[in-house]
Amino acid sequence: MTPQEFRLSSRAQAIKASEIRELLKLVGKPTMISFAGGIPDPALFNVGLFQEAWRQVFAGPSIAREALQYSTTEGYLPLRQWIADHMAGRGVPAVPDNILVTSGSQQALDLIGKLLLDPGSGVALARPTYLGALQSFSAYQPKFVGLDAPQPTGPDAPRLVYLVPDFANPDGATLSRAARHNALDRARALNAVIVEDGAYSALRYDGEDLPPIAALDAAVAGIEASRTLYCGSFSKTLSPGLRVGWVCGPTALIRKLTLLKQGADLHTATTNQMVIHRVASEGYEAQVARARSVYRARRDAMLSALERHAPSGLRWKKPDGGMFIWLELPEHLDAGALLQQALRQDIAFVPGAAFHADGSGRNTMRLSFSLSDEAQIEVGIFKLCSLIGQQAMAKAVNVS
Repeated sequence: MTPQEFRLSSRAQAIKASEIRELLKLVGKPTMISFAGGIPDPALFNVGLFQEAWRQVFAGPSIAREALQYSTTEGYLPLRQWIADHMAGRGVPAVPDNILVTSGSQQALDLIGKLLLDPGSGVALARPTYLGALQSFSAYQPKFVGLDAPQPTGPDAPRLVYLVPDFANPDGATLSRAARHNALDRARALNAVIVEDGAYSALRYDGEDLPPIAALDAAVAGIEASRTLYCGSFSKTLSPGLRVGWVCGPTALIRKLTLLKQGADLHTATTNQMVIHRVASEGYEAQVARARSVYRARRDAMLSALERHAPSGLRWKKPDGGMFIWLELPEHLDAGALLQQALRQDIAFVPGAAFHADGSGRNTMRLSFSLSDEAQIEVGIFKLCSLIGQQAMAKAVNVS
């Protein structure tokens, strides 16, 4: 039977493939220079520390049996304690009861959507915004509203405000301290929950280290009276493959999310949690420092290459951290069409329309600098800028 012959739910019929996940299937050949996925460089993974952690977990029959057994839905308690201490160090006064361990922060977004959204519920978010959030929330058939648009009030007010305040995926933007306070004020006025995606917050290269929105919220009346759910992850720092993330928030919401997770997967893999706990305890700060050093150099290499090779009409901003540079092309160019030609020259990127709920932003693209070294960045940006220049010239000739 074809998918059309099955009686699928309206939710399932609306699901679309991730442009990034589909694109990554095409960029595996050795000659490809990929600026597409926001993927950590595997050369930075501390393989030795993980090997030792696995050895410790299976060093004796008692601990090995614990690792191989079912666990509590909330998560492995020593890991939850580490996460709570980590959040407290960032100004969020958390204890383990404020933490739910998830299968990556992507699962956290899905659970939050399930918790808060009905068909037609409002979700306020930046434009552009993280594609994975659009995918997760779209399954619950909400109405997306741009943060820069007038917000409905009353029953139609957004229930959820989604923010990536530090080095956002995809455009690398960072919210100022004042903007974080304004976001909290707006959420309180709307009686909405803020979902703070902190996936990249550890990867700061320049500027002042700003407090999470969750810290500003908790500072007013404590974490139990806050309206912020902070989503964290080990994927960009330690390992994406083990799929370990977390949600931090008031216990009333954490308990509800825990019940929803029980119905999804019972719990995040016990062994993975135990291994991540040991690696984080032994080497988190050193790993973050190493990643910052490498990615800072690659960001600077990409910015330098753009300065030297970009044709007129291209615009971009220097991100203070993260993994991405957002490129705006002349308005008459289509990054989606440009991608097909770039792939033939072994260059990959993500067209910007993927990050807009309404499919706009066709003259934009996201460039990731995390996976390519400085030499590859130089070659790739030269080729990409040459192609953009050729397309711009061809369009100008056709118009004239």
